[in-house]
Amino acid sequence: MVVSGGTMVGGQALVAKYTGGFTNNDLLDNGAAQAAPADKEIKGPLTILLVGIDPRKPSTPPLSDSILIAHIPADMSTAYLFSMPRDLYVDIPADAKSGVRAHSGKINSAMALGSQVNGKIDVVNGFQLLSKTVRNYTGIDKFDAAAIINFGGFKKMVEALGGVSMVIDMDVKSEHLTPEGKQRPRKSSCPVTSDCPHPYTGPQASYKKSSKPVRLQPWQALDYVRQRYPNAGVPMSDYDRQRHQQQFIKAMAKEAMSKSVITDVKKLTKILDAAGESLTFAGGGNDPLEWAFALKGVNVDDMTTIKLPGGGKFESDGDYLGEEFRPATTADDFFKAVREDRVASFLLDNPGLVNKDS
Repeated sequence: MVVSGGTMVGGQALVAKYTGGFTNNDLLDNGAAQAAPADKEIKGPLTILLVGIDPRKPSTPPLSDSILIAHIPADMSTAYLFSMPRDLYVDIPADAKSGVRAHSGKINSAMALGSQVNGKIDVVNGFQLLSKTVRNYTGIDKFDAAAIINFGGFKKMVEALGGVSMVIDMDVKSEHLTPEGKQRPRKSSCPVTSDCPHPYTGPQASYKKSSKPVRLQPWQALDYVRQRYPNAGVPMSDYDRQRHQQQFIKAMAKEAMSKSVITDVKKLTKILDAAGESLTFAGGGNDPLEWAFALKGVNVDDMTTIKLPGGGKFESDGDYLGEEFRPATTADDFFKAVREDRVASFLLDNPGLVNKDS
Protein backbone atom coordinates (compact mmCIF):
# COMPACT_ATOMS: atom_id res chain seq x y z
CA MET A 1 0.00 0.00 0.00
CA VAL A 2 2.84 2.39 0.92
CA VAL A 3 4.86 1.78 -2.22
CA SER A 4 1.90 1.91 -4.59
CA GLY A 5 0.88 5.32 -3.24
CA GLY A 6 -2.40 4.17 -1.73
CA THR A 7 -4.34 6.67 0.33
CA MET A 8 -6.41 4.50 2.63
CA VAL A 9 -6.49 6.42 5.92
CA GLY A 10 -6.36 3.32 8.10
CA GLY A 11 -3.23 2.06 6.33
CA GLN A 12 -1.49 5.43 6.62
CA ALA A 13 -2.32 5.63 10.31
CA LEU A 14 -0.94 2.14 10.86
CA VAL A 15 2.35 2.93 9.15
CA ALA A 16 2.65 6.32 10.88
CA LYS A 17 2.16 4.62 14.23
CA TYR A 18 5.07 2.27 13.58
CA THR A 19 7.45 4.63 11.79
CA GLY A 20 7.19 7.30 14.46
CA GLY A 21 8.93 4.89 16.81
CA PHE A 22 12.14 4.69 14.78
CA THR A 23 12.38 8.27 13.49
CA ASN A 24 15.04 10.59 14.93
CA ASN A 25 15.89 13.64 12.82
CA ASP A 26 18.76 14.56 15.15
CA LEU A 27 20.91 12.17 13.10
CA LEU A 28 21.03 14.74 10.31
CA ASP A 29 23.57 17.26 11.53
CA ASN A 30 24.51 18.91 8.24
CA GLY A 31 26.22 21.96 9.66
CA ALA A 32 24.98 25.21 8.17
CA ALA A 33 22.56 23.33 5.91
CA GLN A 34 20.67 22.18 9.01
CA ALA A 35 19.58 25.74 9.76
CA ALA A 36 17.38 25.86 6.67
CA PRO A 37 13.74 24.68 7.15
CA ALA A 38 12.97 21.27 5.72
CA ASP A 39 11.42 21.27 2.26
CA LYS A 40 8.23 19.26 2.58
CA GLU A 41 8.42 18.21 -1.06
CA ILE A 42 11.08 15.53 -1.52
CA LYS A 43 12.87 16.21 -4.80
CA GLY A 44 15.96 14.73 -6.41
CA PRO A 45 18.85 14.69 -6.49
CA LEU A 46 19.07 13.02 -3.07
CA THR A 47 21.95 11.53 -1.12
CA ILE A 48 21.32 9.14 1.78
CA LEU A 49 23.78 7.82 4.37
CA LEU A 50 23.20 4.24 5.59
CA VAL A 51 25.27 2.89 8.48
CA GLY A 52 25.27 -0.63 9.87
CA ILE A 53 26.36 -1.29 13.45
CA ASP A 54 26.67 -4.52 15.38
CA PRO A 55 27.15 -3.65 19.08
CA ARG A 56 27.55 -6.64 21.36
CA LYS A 57 25.68 -4.81 24.15
CA PRO A 58 24.13 -1.33 24.68
CA SER A 59 27.15 -0.17 26.70
CA THR A 60 29.56 -0.91 23.84
CA PRO A 61 30.59 2.06 21.64
CA PRO A 62 29.19 1.23 18.18
CA LEU A 63 31.67 0.70 15.35
CA SER A 64 30.24 1.47 11.91
CA ASP A 65 30.86 -1.94 10.33
CA SER A 66 29.12 -0.92 7.09
CA ILE A 67 28.97 2.57 5.57
CA LEU A 68 26.88 2.87 2.41
CA ILE A 69 25.73 5.90 0.46
CA ALA A 70 22.76 5.93 -1.89
CA HIS A 71 22.56 8.63 -4.55
CA ILE A 72 19.23 9.21 -6.32
CA PRO A 73 19.38 11.46 -9.40
CA ALA A 74 17.10 14.40 -10.12
CA ASP A 75 14.56 12.32 -12.07
CA MET A 76 14.31 9.88 -9.10
CA SER A 77 14.08 6.90 -11.43
CA THR A 78 16.90 4.81 -9.99
CA ALA A 79 19.60 4.74 -7.31
CA TYR A 80 23.37 4.35 -7.18
CA LEU A 81 24.79 2.55 -4.17
CA PHE A 82 28.45 2.70 -3.08
CA SER A 83 30.43 1.91 0.07
CA MET A 84 33.14 3.51 2.16
CA PRO A 85 35.62 0.85 3.38
CA ARG A 86 35.33 0.42 7.13
CA ASP A 87 39.13 0.75 7.47
CA LEU A 88 39.44 3.80 5.18
CA TYR A 89 42.18 6.05 6.61
CA VAL A 90 40.71 9.54 6.91
CA ASP A 91 40.89 12.79 8.85
CA ILE A 92 38.42 12.64 11.75
CA PRO A 93 37.35 16.15 12.87
CA ALA A 94 37.24 17.38 16.44
CA ASP A 95 34.00 17.03 18.39
CA ALA A 96 33.43 19.14 21.49
CA LYS A 97 30.61 17.04 22.94
CA SER A 98 32.63 13.82 23.08
CA GLY A 99 36.01 15.48 23.51
CA VAL A 100 37.42 13.90 20.34
CA ARG A 101 40.45 15.77 18.99
CA ALA A 102 41.08 16.17 15.28
CA HIS A 103 43.24 13.27 14.13
CA SER A 104 43.71 10.68 11.39
CA GLY A 105 42.39 7.14 11.76
CA LYS A 106 40.09 4.46 10.41
CA ILE A 107 36.70 5.82 9.42
CA ASN A 108 34.74 3.17 11.35
CA SER A 109 36.20 4.50 14.62
CA ALA A 110 34.57 7.93 14.20
CA MET A 111 31.14 6.76 15.33
CA ALA A 112 32.52 4.82 18.31
CA LEU A 113 34.62 7.77 19.47
CA GLY A 114 31.86 10.33 18.98
CA SER A 115 29.34 8.21 20.87
CA GLN A 116 31.28 8.34 24.16
CA VAL A 117 29.78 11.37 25.92
CA ASN A 118 30.13 11.92 29.67
CA GLY A 119 30.59 8.23 30.39
CA LYS A 120 27.48 7.23 28.45
CA ILE A 121 26.78 5.97 24.92
CA ASP A 122 25.26 8.67 22.70
CA VAL A 123 24.71 6.94 19.35
CA VAL A 124 23.27 10.08 17.74
CA ASN A 125 26.37 12.14 18.50
CA GLY A 126 28.55 9.30 17.22
CA PHE A 127 26.56 9.19 13.99
CA GLN A 128 26.88 12.96 13.59
CA LEU A 129 30.67 12.75 13.89
CA LEU A 130 30.77 9.92 11.35
CA SER A 131 28.51 11.89 9.00
CA LYS A 132 30.78 14.93 9.25
CA THR A 133 33.82 12.73 8.60
CA VAL A 134 32.21 11.24 5.48
CA ARG A 135 31.08 14.65 4.22
CA ASN A 136 34.55 16.14 4.70
CA TYR A 137 36.16 13.23 2.85
CA THR A 138 33.75 13.09 -0.09
CA GLY A 139 32.89 16.78 -0.36
CA ILE A 140 29.16 15.95 -0.17
CA ASP A 141 27.74 19.04 1.53
CA LYS A 142 24.74 17.38 3.17
CA PHE A 143 22.74 14.18 3.44
CA ASP A 144 19.02 14.41 2.71
CA ALA A 145 18.21 11.35 4.82
CA ALA A 146 20.08 8.90 7.01
CA ALA A 147 19.59 5.60 8.79
CA ILE A 148 21.33 3.44 11.38
CA ILE A 149 20.72 -0.28 11.02
CA ASN A 150 21.44 -2.49 14.02
CA PHE A 151 22.27 -5.93 12.66
CA GLY A 152 20.94 -7.69 15.75
CA GLY A 153 17.41 -6.52 14.98
CA PHE A 154 18.03 -6.43 11.23
CA LYS A 155 17.98 -10.22 11.22
CA LYS A 156 14.33 -10.07 12.26
CA MET A 157 13.51 -7.84 9.29
CA VAL A 158 15.02 -10.39 6.90
CA GLU A 159 13.12 -13.16 8.70
CA ALA A 160 9.90 -11.18 8.30
CA LEU A 161 10.58 -11.00 4.56
CA GLY A 162 11.12 -14.75 4.50
CA GLY A 163 14.62 -14.49 3.02
CA VAL A 164 15.88 -12.94 -0.21
CA SER A 165 16.80 -14.00 -3.74
CA MET A 166 20.22 -12.93 -5.00
CA VAL A 167 23.04 -14.02 -7.29
CA ILE A 168 26.02 -15.63 -5.53
CA ASP A 169 28.97 -14.21 -7.43
CA MET A 170 31.72 -16.42 -5.93
CA ASP A 171 32.17 -19.64 -3.97
CA VAL A 172 32.20 -18.72 -0.28
CA LYS A 173 32.60 -20.74 2.91
CA SER A 174 31.33 -19.46 6.23
CA GLU A 175 33.84 -18.53 8.90
CA HIS A 176 31.11 -18.60 11.54
CA LEU A 177 28.30 -21.09 10.85
CA THR A 178 27.73 -24.78 10.18
CA PRO A 179 25.71 -26.05 7.17
CA GLU A 180 22.67 -26.08 9.48
CA GLY A 181 23.13 -22.43 10.46
CA LYS A 182 24.49 -23.14 13.94
CA GLN A 183 27.53 -21.44 15.46
CA ARG A 184 30.70 -23.40 14.64
CA PRO A 185 32.54 -24.67 17.76
CA ARG A 186 35.77 -23.00 18.82
CA LYS A 187 39.08 -24.80 18.59
CA SER A 188 40.31 -26.15 21.91
CA SER A 189 43.45 -24.10 21.42
CA CYS A 190 41.39 -20.90 21.08
CA PRO A 191 39.31 -20.28 24.21
CA VAL A 192 36.89 -17.36 24.26
CA THR A 193 39.38 -15.25 26.19
CA SER A 194 42.06 -15.67 23.51
CA ASP A 195 42.50 -13.58 20.37
CA CYS A 196 42.79 -16.16 17.59
CA PRO A 197 42.44 -14.93 13.99
CA HIS A 198 40.30 -17.91 12.92
CA PRO A 199 39.06 -19.60 16.11
CA TYR A 200 36.39 -21.95 14.72
CA THR A 201 36.51 -25.54 13.53
CA GLY A 202 34.29 -28.18 11.97
CA PRO A 203 31.92 -28.24 8.95
CA GLN A 204 31.12 -24.90 7.32
CA ALA A 205 28.09 -23.48 5.56
CA SER A 206 28.94 -22.89 1.91
CA TYR A 207 27.50 -20.77 -0.90
CA LYS A 208 28.06 -21.84 -4.50
CA LYS A 209 28.55 -19.40 -7.35
CA SER A 210 25.36 -19.03 -9.42
CA SER A 211 24.42 -17.38 -12.68
CA LYS A 212 20.84 -16.77 -11.59
CA PRO A 213 19.33 -15.56 -8.30
CA VAL A 214 19.02 -18.27 -5.66
CA ARG A 215 16.69 -18.19 -2.66
CA LEU A 216 18.58 -17.73 0.60
CA GLN A 217 17.08 -18.32 4.01
CA PRO A 218 17.44 -15.31 6.34
CA TRP A 219 20.41 -16.78 8.22
CA GLN A 220 22.11 -17.74 4.95
CA ALA A 221 21.77 -14.26 3.45
CA LEU A 222 23.14 -12.54 6.53
CA ASP A 223 25.96 -15.05 6.88
CA TYR A 224 26.96 -14.75 3.22
CA VAL A 225 27.26 -10.95 3.30
CA ARG A 226 29.21 -11.13 6.56
CA GLN A 227 32.18 -13.04 5.16
CA ARG A 228 35.39 -11.08 4.51
CA TYR A 229 38.34 -13.44 4.98
CA PRO A 230 40.42 -14.84 2.09
CA ASN A 231 40.40 -18.32 3.65
CA ALA A 232 36.58 -18.23 3.31
CA GLY A 233 36.91 -17.65 -0.44
CA VAL A 234 36.74 -13.84 -0.29
CA PRO A 235 40.10 -12.81 -1.80
CA MET A 236 39.51 -9.05 -1.77
CA SER A 237 38.41 -9.13 1.87
CA ASP A 238 36.30 -6.12 2.82
CA TYR A 239 36.00 -4.95 -0.82
CA ASP A 240 34.24 -8.19 -1.76
CA ARG A 241 32.11 -7.91 1.36
CA GLN A 242 31.11 -4.36 0.39
CA ARG A 243 29.91 -5.65 -2.98
CA HIS A 244 27.92 -8.45 -1.35
CA GLN A 245 26.34 -5.99 1.09
CA GLN A 246 25.30 -3.74 -1.80
CA GLN A 247 23.83 -6.72 -3.65
CA PHE A 248 21.99 -7.72 -0.49
CA ILE A 249 20.49 -4.23 0.03
CA LYS A 250 19.32 -4.28 -3.59
CA ALA A 251 17.78 -7.75 -3.12
CA MET A 252 16.04 -6.64 0.08
CA ALA A 253 14.63 -3.54 -1.60
CA LYS A 254 13.27 -5.66 -4.45
CA GLU A 255 11.76 -8.13 -1.98
CA ALA A 256 10.18 -5.40 0.17
CA MET A 257 8.62 -3.70 -2.86
CA SER A 258 7.15 -6.89 -4.28
CA LYS A 259 3.39 -7.41 -4.37
CA SER A 260 3.71 -10.42 -2.09
CA VAL A 261 4.85 -8.05 0.67
CA ILE A 262 2.97 -4.79 0.16
CA THR A 263 -0.39 -6.56 -0.19
CA ASP A 264 0.19 -8.83 2.83
CA VAL A 265 -0.80 -6.85 5.94
CA LYS A 266 0.43 -9.56 8.30
CA LYS A 267 3.87 -9.70 6.68
CA LEU A 268 4.11 -5.90 6.45
CA THR A 269 3.26 -5.61 10.13
CA LYS A 270 6.03 -8.08 11.02
CA ILE A 271 8.51 -6.06 8.97
CA LEU A 272 7.49 -2.83 10.71
CA ASP A 273 7.71 -4.56 14.11
CA ALA A 274 11.24 -5.66 13.28
CA ALA A 275 12.16 -2.21 11.95
CA GLY A 276 11.27 -0.74 15.31
CA GLU A 277 13.98 -2.89 16.89
CA SER A 278 16.68 -2.40 14.28
CA LEU A 279 16.28 0.93 12.50
CA THR A 280 16.75 4.60 13.31
CA PHE A 281 15.71 6.90 10.44
CA ALA A 282 16.09 10.62 9.79
CA GLY A 283 14.18 12.16 6.91
CA GLY A 284 15.12 15.82 7.26
CA GLY A 285 11.66 16.89 8.37
CA ASN A 286 9.80 14.37 6.20
CA ASP A 287 8.51 11.19 7.80
CA PRO A 288 9.16 7.66 6.45
CA LEU A 289 5.71 7.50 4.86
CA GLU A 290 6.41 10.64 2.82
CA TRP A 291 9.76 9.18 1.74
CA ALA A 292 8.03 5.96 0.70
CA PHE A 293 5.63 7.88 -1.52
CA ALA A 294 8.40 10.05 -2.97
CA LEU A 295 10.60 7.08 -3.88
CA LYS A 296 7.90 4.79 -5.20
CA GLY A 297 9.08 5.41 -8.77
CA VAL A 298 12.63 4.18 -8.15
CA ASN A 299 13.25 1.13 -10.34
CA VAL A 300 14.95 -1.36 -8.03
CA ASP A 301 15.93 -3.61 -10.97
CA ASP A 302 17.95 -0.72 -12.41
CA MET A 303 19.67 0.13 -9.12
CA THR A 304 23.42 0.27 -9.79
CA THR A 305 25.99 -0.92 -7.24
CA ILE A 306 29.44 0.62 -7.53
CA LYS A 307 32.90 -0.58 -6.53
CA LEU A 308 35.58 1.90 -5.52
CA PRO A 309 38.75 -0.23 -5.42
CA GLY A 310 41.58 0.36 -3.01
CA GLY A 311 44.32 -1.22 -0.95
CA GLY A 312 46.32 -0.97 2.24
CA LYS A 313 47.97 2.27 3.38
CA PHE A 314 51.23 1.84 5.31
CA GLU A 315 53.66 4.00 7.25
CA SER A 316 57.25 4.22 6.09
CA ASP A 317 58.24 1.50 8.58
CA GLY A 318 55.60 -0.87 7.17
CA ASP A 319 52.96 -0.50 9.88
CA TYR A 320 49.40 -0.82 8.54
CA LEU A 321 47.32 2.34 8.91
CA GLY A 322 44.14 1.40 7.08
CA GLU A 323 42.79 1.46 3.53
CA GLU A 324 42.96 4.05 0.77
CA PHE A 325 41.25 4.35 -2.62
CA ARG A 326 43.44 3.53 -5.61
CA PRO A 327 43.77 5.47 -7.74
CA ALA A 328 42.70 8.33 -5.50
CA THR A 329 41.83 10.48 -8.50
CA THR A 330 39.15 8.01 -9.63
CA ALA A 331 37.40 8.16 -6.26
CA ASP A 332 37.74 11.95 -6.15
CA ASP A 333 36.26 12.26 -9.64
CA PHE A 334 33.41 9.92 -8.70
CA PHE A 335 32.57 11.92 -5.57
CA LYS A 336 32.54 15.06 -7.71
CA ALA A 337 30.10 13.37 -10.10
CA VAL A 338 27.85 12.55 -7.12
CA ARG A 339 27.94 16.16 -5.96
CA GLU A 340 27.10 17.40 -9.46
CA ASP A 341 24.44 14.71 -10.08
CA ARG A 342 26.08 13.27 -13.19
CA VAL A 343 26.84 9.75 -11.97
CA ALA A 344 25.23 8.09 -15.02
CA SER A 345 27.49 9.84 -17.51
CA PHE A 346 30.53 9.30 -15.30
CA LEU A 347 29.89 5.55 -15.21
CA LEU A 348 29.53 5.46 -18.99
CA ASP A 349 33.10 6.77 -19.14
CA ASN A 350 34.24 4.48 -16.29
CA PRO A 351 32.31 1.20 -16.75
CA GLY A 352 34.82 -0.73 -14.66
CA LEU A 353 33.37 0.83 -11.51
CA VAL A 354 29.99 -0.86 -12.06
CA ASN A 355 29.58 -4.20 -10.30
CA LYS A 356 28.80 -7.00 -12.71
CA ASP A 357 25.49 -7.78 -11.02
CA SER A 358 24.29 -4.31 -12.12
